[in-house]
Amino acid sequence: MSTGAPKVRSINVAESEARPILGPGGNKARSSSIPRKHSPKPNKAEEKKSSSPSPAPQSAPSPRLNGEDREAELHGRRRPSSARSDSKVPAKLEKVVPDGASVPPVEISTVKRRCSWVTPNTDPCYVTFHDEEWGVPVHDDKKLFELLVLSGALAELTWPAILSKRHLFREVFMDFDPVLVSKLNEKKIMSPGSPASFLLSETKLRHIIENAHEIVKIIEEFGSFDRYCWSFVSYKPIVSRFRHPRQVPVKTPKADFISKDLVRRGLRVGPTVVYSFMQASGMTNDHLISCYRYDECNAAPPSQNRTIRTQSTATTRRKRR
Repeated sequence: MSTGAPKVRSINVAESEARPILGPGGNKARSSSIPRKHSPKPNKAEEKKSSSPSPAPQSAPSPRLNGEDREAELHGRRRPSSARSDSKVPAKLEKVVPDGASVPPVEISTVKRRCSWVTPNTDPCYVTFHDEEWGVPVHDDKKLFELLVLSGALAELTWPAILSKRHLFREVFMDFDPVLVSKLNEKKIMSPGSPASFLLSETKLRHIIENAHEIVKIIEEFGSFDRYCWSFVSYKPIVSRFRHPRQVPVKTPKADFISKDLVRRGLRVGPTVVYSFMQASGMTNDHLISCYRYDECNAAPPSQNRTIRTQSTATTRRKRR
């Protein structure tokens, strides 16, 4: 009821151009009111000039009147077309904005949606770890041993703290070569003031060296630590479909089963450490389905699954005989 009147009074050419976001129908309705405002102006001028006593001046200004009338008519005729063109402007802007904004969206497109526990305040080293390593299938023995050690260090440190000291871990533990680590001198490693003493407790350092001894035995039995680890998941990653962080478990029955087998072989690792290791090594893909890394990790190429399975099965059968 009250909305109709303001539209007729307040809207003029300037307002119709100032609000291009309105639809074409709104612009057309406004443009139709424009000729009505221009038409009375020449009528008033004619009344003033017709009241003048001298008839001669009427013929002189008549061209002006005709010119004004023509302009009014031209405006009256052109206004609807201009209104139509104005009505097309928003449509052009709507199409141009995405294309023209393709430069700013370069920044928007670079903002990738990650797992919700990775926030703008997250340490950059952990963001890099999440984007490039966490959940990517690993099949290198040294890298697997490294991730097992770092997962065990989570009992005393956080991922950002561990990753910030990663270069020190690699220096102390010989780039995580199981054979070389198994030959390290425990007393020398755990002596006060040694680089290793600033990384972890003595108990953890001792466990790393002991685990290296047992991993060397596993490599001798299975041909590689890679084959041993991946045999528990049939040589292909476990794909989780978690939507929320609360759904991501701390450990699973599979991790508990692997932990028991490792403990039986002499390693000091619990199910929580094993599951962290499975997540980091890509044995399980625990990226949230909303994270851009979820599909990328799922698309990672397998590492000769059939060949590994055949060789490991043949090796197991020989040992049983």
